[in-house]
Amino acid sequence: MTSFALPHPTSMGAESVAAIAVSGLSVSYNEVTALTDVDLIVARARICGLIGVNGSGKSTLFKCLMGLVQPQAGTVAIFGTDHRTARRSNLVAYVPQSEDVDWTFPLSVGDVVLMGRYGRMPQSRRASRADRDAVDEALERVGLSQQRHRQIGELSGGQKKRAFVARSIAQDAQLLLLDEPFAGVDKTSEATLIGLLQELRDEGRTALISTHDLAGIPELCDEAVLLHNRVLAHGLPEAVLTHDKLALAFGPTPGAAPANVPLRRTADEK
Repeated sequence: MTSFALPHPTSMGAESVAAIAVSGLSVSYNEVTALTDVDLIVARARICGLIGVNGSGKSTLFKCLMGLVQPQAGTVAIFGTDHRTARRSNLVAYVPQSEDVDWTFPLSVGDVVLMGRYGRMPQSRRASRADRDAVDEALERVGLSQQRHRQIGELSGGQKKRAFVARSIAQDAQLLLLDEPFAGVDKTSEATLIGLLQELRDEGRTALISTHDLAGIPELCDEAVLLHNRVLAHGLPEAVLTHDKLALAFGPTPGAAPANVPLRRTADEK
């Protein structure tokens, strides 16, 4: 097979090419169905919130986009190409849940961010000046320049998330997949992450964010997807975050909002 370099999305001259295009996606683990006939289009330069209870298929969708899970049916395209080409071209980056990371591994914050440059390095993994400059810039953008030599596990929850976002920035990824980035994060780090993600969106990058923080979605996201093994709703946050739609995924009584799911932050929470 002849290899080729995928053009950077900003040089494709095709603004209509979706960042994410999923069609008829179905995934099962043994006899357990994770996703059923999922269709999802997310345009470039958008922040899309992915909402659903635990077990609704959010993490499975991320794994399909990264090519870590093979679906039983359906297709996945990232910027008009398959996940393998997208990953080889450094177009997509993943910010995992905290429990998926071994925080005792002896890597510094700078080492973690430098991993975002591996796809651009020669086989020797010797960092060039461009690689070091990209790491410096990424650390500066997330406010972790002073923490670069600390072991990654020594950081606070919010700082850890920012370090992985910095890795995505150093990689120059155009699609960021963030799995519960605000879980265990203090309000200061949350505000920093929100501002940073919106800056990246304004630069033309796309983010798909799995979150349980429904109250924060209107502030952060351009659109939202309600997932319960299939797409129940997709559109503007105010169109998705209605009592009736949320009850389909969260509440036992149609037409009633889940009692434990706030739709708006109170003044004390802001």
